[in-house]
Amino acid sequence: MSNDFRRFSRRQFLYLGAGTVVLLAVSRAVWAQAYPSRPVRMIVPFAPAGTSDIVARLIAQWLSEHLGQQFIVENRPGGAGNIGTETVVRALPDGYTLLVGDVSDAINAMLFERLSFNFIRDIAPVANIVRVANVMVVNPSFPAKTVPEFIAYAEANPGKISIASAGIGTPNHLSGELFKAMASLDMAHVPYRGGGPAIADLLGGQVDVTFAVVPTAIEYIRAGRLRALAVTSATPQDALPNVPPIADFLPGYEAIGWWGLFAPQQISAAVIDSSTRRLIQPSTIPK
Repeated sequence: MSNDFRRFSRRQFLYLGAGTVVLLAVSRAVWAQAYPSRPVRMIVPFAPAGTSDIVARLIAQWLSEHLGQQFIVENRPGGAGNIGTETVVRALPDGYTLLVGDVSDAINAMLFERLSFNFIRDIAPVANIVRVANVMVVNPSFPAKTVPEFIAYAEANPGKISIASAGIGTPNHLSGELFKAMASLDMAHVPYRGGGPAIADLLGGQVDVTFAVVPTAIEYIRAGRLRALAVTSATPQDALPNVPPIADFLPGYEAIGWWGLFAPQQISAAVIDSSTRRLIQPSTIPK
């Protein structure tokens, strides 16, 4: 799968989402034909306007239009995604409460010692949706236009540069921490309750830099409201062809995020396994 979010077409993207939700619901043929018989909640464990929220709303819109029931996106931000994830852990395993999760959940499983749930034990992975890189962006007023210039400025101003993230343990937080470690920089981390609020404060000049997911930042970059310094993938992104990889300046650097759909663990493996045979065929996708 391409790392370029734009090349992963909206139609293909929503097809995967639709097929995935159908997967969750099918345990018997009769029940599968009836699903969904009532609204379905899609829990996003971050604030609105971030990439997880965008992913969920694209899928929810298509599903609502084609399956005859509302797929309702519900934002439950906080705790680096743990609050929303726990909502799904505690939900009935009936296919009517789903988690739009990302790599943050896997990170949190290792980062937090005292959670009231175990992500690996208590959540059932259903399907991968997409993988995408982050992009290192600064406010246009920031006095650096390249990664080497940024590193030189940060070295000359230790502890004075603020680096925003969607929350502790999120992919853009760890992308930034990896950059700091490999470049031996001292920068102040400012965690938010989602990528959207982090971008908002970067646009307003309250923070200096963030490692945003490409789809979240790309329109701001194109409009000149943010300056892209580099992408976190090992190779350039088709959506940002003139933006170099960080690896060009810090050899070996790479950080890629992913998104998927999850259900409470109590939903049986047999339900998921049997339903994989009922995926929507590509020929049925609306043109």
